[in-house]
Amino acid sequence: MKSAFDKIAAGLEDAIAYAKGDDSRGRVATVNVKAVREATALTQAAFARTYHFPIGTLRDWEQGRRNPDAGSAMLLKMIQADPKGVERIIAKVA
Repeated sequence: MKSAFDKIAAGLEDAIAYAKGDDSRGRVATVNVKAVREATALTQAAFARTYHFPIGTLRDWEQGRRNPDAGSAMLLKMIQADPKGVERIIAKVA
C-alpha cells in the first residue's frame, strides 16, 4: 500500500506533467449540455428560463465555446437525472 507521501508525490508529478502539456494522466469529465437540454424537450430559451441559466451561457456551452463550471456541471447532471425533481426544488427556493 502506498504511503500518503507517495500518493501526494504521484499527484504532484501528474500536475507537473499536465502543466507541461501531457494530458494522458487524467481526464476532465464534461457534460453534453445539448443532450441534457434535448432530453427535456425544451428549447434553449425555455431551458435557460426554467433552470435559471443565462441564455448566452447556455448557447456557449452547447456550441463548445465554453465549458460549465463545477457547480453548473453538477446542476446539469442533476437535471439529466431528474429534470422534474430539479424543477420542484427550484420552485421552492427561487
